[in-house]
Amino acid sequence: KQIKIVDPDRHTNRIMAQMKADLRLSVEPRHIECFDNSNIQGSHPTASMVYFKNGKPLKQQYRRYNIKTVIGPDDFSSMTEIIYRRYDRLSKEKKTFPDLIVVDGGKGQLNAACISLKNLGLYGKVPIIGIAKRLEEIYFPEDSIPIYLNKKSSSLKLLQFIRDEAHR
Repeated sequence: KQIKIVDPDRHTNRIMAQMKADLRLSVEPRHIECFDNSNIQGSHPTASMVYFKNGKPLKQQYRRYNIKTVIGPDDFSSMTEIIYRRYDRLSKEKKTFPDLIVVDGGKGQLNAACISLKNLGLYGKVPIIGIAKRLEEIYFPEDSIPIYLNKKSSSLKLLQFIRDEAHR
């Protein structure tokens, strides 16, 4: 027999609460944006941004960026440019900022993103983390030691899904 589901958003609410606890956030990350850089054999640098609302992708909000100011394959400078362009535009248009920014990459990419947030006066106002692929390390600004979430954690699985979506 089928059990009547009283709260269909129960699963989403549980994941959001778990992610808030795991990442030590002040609010549940209902709106998450993730950035990734890429290039074709060292040329044509581009970046992507994916947008997740309540743990689900909103593909109409995805963005692709052509890197304008960086010559060659420089991941850190590309990340600085993209983060600056995205949140400078949101500031000018007076739109809401995400509850969490995820940067694909380790400490270097995270620091590059933080430079842009500092230049915009948003550093500390918008939570930001970096996720490194090999060991699934989660980096926080100004903390050189990463955290490792349980491999079966729903928070880690959602972060991996978000990161992998940015790779696509």
